Amino acid sequence: MRQELPKTYDPRSTEDRIYQKWIDGGYFHAEPNPAKPPFCIVIPPPNITGQLHMGHALDNTLQDILIRYKRMHGFETLWLPGTDHASIATEAKIVEAMRAEGVTKDDIGREAFLERAWKWKEQYGGRIISQLKKMGSSCDWDRERFTMDEGCSRAVKEVFLRLYEKGLIYRGERIINWCPHCLTSISDAEVEYEDQAGHFWHIRYPFADGSGYIELATTRPETLLGDTAVAVNPDDARYAGVIGKKLILPLVGREIPVVADDYVEKDFGTGAVKITPAHDPNDFEVGKRHNLEVINVMTPDAHIVEDYPAYAGMDRFEARKAIVRDLEAGGYLIKIEDYSHNVGTCYRCGTTVEPRVSLQWFVAMEELAKPAIEAVRTGDIRFIPERFDKNYFHWMENIRDWCISRQLWWGHRIPAFFCDDCDEMVVTGETAPVCPKCGKEMRQDPDTLDTWFSSALWPFSTLGWPDKTPELDYFYPTDTLVTGYDIITFWVSRMIFSGLEWMGERPFKNVLIHGLVRDAQGRKMSKSLGNGIDPLEIIDKYGADSLRFALATGNSPGNDMRFSDEKIEAGRNFANKLWNASRFVLMNLTVEDDRLPETLLAEDKWILSRFRTVAAEVTENLDRYEIGIAAAKVYDFLWDEFCDWYIEFTKGRLADKESEGCENAQRVLVHVLCGTLKLLHPFMPFITEEIWQALPHEGESIMICEWPDAAKMPAYPEEEAAIAKIMAAIRAVRNRRAEMNVPPSRKAALTIVCDDRDAFAAGAAFFEKMASASAVTVTGEMPADTDGMVSVITHDARLLIPMAELVDTEKEIARLEKELANAENEIRKAEAKLANAGFVAKAPAAVVEGEKAKIAKFGETVARIRETIAGLKK
Repeated sequence: MRQELPKTYDPRSTEDRIYQKWIDGGYFHAEPNPAKPPFCIVIPPPNITGQLHMGHALDNTLQDILIRYKRMHGFETLWLPGTDHASIATEAKIVEAMRAEGVTKDDIGREAFLERAWKWKEQYGGRIISQLKKMGSSCDWDRERFTMDEGCSRAVKEVFLRLYEKGLIYRGERIINWCPHCLTSISDAEVEYEDQAGHFWHIRYPFADGSGYIELATTRPETLLGDTAVAVNPDDARYAGVIGKKLILPLVGREIPVVADDYVEKDFGTGAVKITPAHDPNDFEVGKRHNLEVINVMTPDAHIVEDYPAYAGMDRFEARKAIVRDLEAGGYLIKIEDYSHNVGTCYRCGTTVEPRVSLQWFVAMEELAKPAIEAVRTGDIRFIPERFDKNYFHWMENIRDWCISRQLWWGHRIPAFFCDDCDEMVVTGETAPVCPKCGKEMRQDPDTLDTWFSSALWPFSTLGWPDKTPELDYFYPTDTLVTGYDIITFWVSRMIFSGLEWMGERPFKNVLIHGLVRDAQGRKMSKSLGNGIDPLEIIDKYGADSLRFALATGNSPGNDMRFSDEKIEAGRNFANKLWNASRFVLMNLTVEDDRLPETLLAEDKWILSRFRTVAAEVTENLDRYEIGIAAAKVYDFLWDEFCDWYIEFTKGRLADKESEGCENAQRVLVHVLCGTLKLLHPFMPFITEEIWQALPHEGESIMICEWPDAAKMPAYPEEEAAIAKIMAAIRAVRNRRAEMNVPPSRKAALTIVCDDRDAFAAGAAFFEKMASASAVTVTGEMPADTDGMVSVITHDARLLIPMAELVDTEKEIARLEKELANAENEIRKAEAKLANAGFVAKAPAAVVEGEKAKIAKFGETVARIRETIAGLKK
């Protein structure tokens, strides 16, 4: 049953109602269906701590556009939603809340803490999901998953056990990235590097035998306390005679050796490097090669340990200042140089990461990385745009073993158990094993797994793996992953090697990369700048469709986009344009279906042919992931060709209510409007559904309608070309009248000189209505006398209008002479400034260039006005 459209579109009263209708209809749900091809996207699971931001809004808008398009295209379409437990972020939130209560994790113990965590998840974890629904996301909510639900947890444990059995998971002391704020290890992918201003402190290390010293430089003098050697290059002639000699470690007094190692660059600095195996990854490797002692000088929260009383308890940066002072006092400090260098920070909290030797669990990556590299190199998995495969290759080809253990309580607990009586360790899927050697109870490893360990399994764990489910068989491998370029290393790379290892197939065919949403000035949105935009506020003010369309337009794969008030207002204005055009169609509608009539006029064939072209191009653009281009083409067709031209073309026939032409015009209007709504639906789902329900239609919802197939549509190239000529001529006349400030109400005779007289003669009524023509004459010959005629030229015609019918000549000349005087005055002012040597010397270059541009601009204006006045005086 058709519904009425109110005068104005109100998203607030519409969107929730429509979304519930979709939910109630089960339109988002997908099942294995052998009769249809599958299309599956797994959502990048937002953190349960998350709140919808513009990055989420863009990411999910792009996914929903693809999902809705494929659903209408006849695919069994699954958009699988879910959330991530986000161990570091969630634990930090809960610890913060506990701090306000005056309690700590240790006060309440692990079990009570986890009870709090699950309650927090139940209270806040669904917030981001409800916000995604406000965006119109057509996920299969019946299949919503959580990275710590029973099925995903089972998959995580299974992968850990299998990797351990294969020897690809091991436990050992290695140098890892440690966050002193989050108090946990983090992987290499979780370290963000930023350029920081620092110093090179040049320090004198004296030889134990008093024969001199070695000068070296460091950016981290606080780690000097843990030095166990100084390294030089074995080929450096400067140090050939000192290799093996002993040095006295400044301030500490410990003897340390000079060792030779190829790691040292002869040409960098002094060619000598202090070696601190416990606090630098490269030094750790040097230490292993030379059997050096590993001395940890910092506590987990980056304070100096008790072994160094002069600095014990100091924060690392406080200790740095104290040590530099003491080095200077002791005569060890030679000089200080300014030095800018990359410093690793924690991606979660921004704290400077501390390299630290620690006993952790690791995944050996070399064997797993090789097939993952090959899958992208051979094109089995494709990055869009292709340039992002370079980021991927750089990471995977230089990958180090992945530290997967985290010193947190919220997360998947590592399934390793220790016997405190006999030191036996077992890795098992059992929850309470006994020691296989002595039969005693075992203690489980307290650490949890890196959040990304479970996220890496997302494309197949969510479909039922390790069980062989119908969903896994039908929907895997998934089709497209949509994500930002910032998590290629975190997540994309890990899903690829995990899918290949456990499923024997790629996890997805295409990886569509999008950029960041920046503010109107191109700046990254941040709390410190105060330039963040809340998508929910935008939705509340303008509606979800306006936000979605603003995010889609101008979007190109891999590139950052600017978001501004103008863009969202343009989306709102487009929605209003569509609404008003649809109301016009409905107010003139008496037909009950959108079947095309047998009799079509040239303008009908033109709009149908144009719709066919646009449908074909939009389909191709979406297939190529050119979402921004597709949105622009629908916008241009609907606003310009359908609303501004075709509706105007039909108004004469619509006014004649009893004629066959009226009904035919209605049918074409409805047919094209319904088809265009389908093209627009993936971008603006709510308003298209609301309008479609008011139009003659078949089916329950536009979202399950068939996508317009250009191959089944008629093409009318001759009529399309003929109407295009008429439109170009009308535009040209309108532009010229506007230049002359002639109001549309002032009619004037129009003579059209052209070769295609039939086409222009057929459009005579359009010139009268849309180009303010009082009468239209179409001829193949140029009139003998064209004096006093305004001439407008297009590619296909010359259009002549009597000047006297357009303007009052005397008044127009007077107006133009006044305009001319103003323009000439602007030129004189600019020339005077440029003639002033002081102005030219002191003014910024841009200002000087601006004055030159002003002269050029007003010079063109003067020439145009003089030409017009000369024409009027003929």
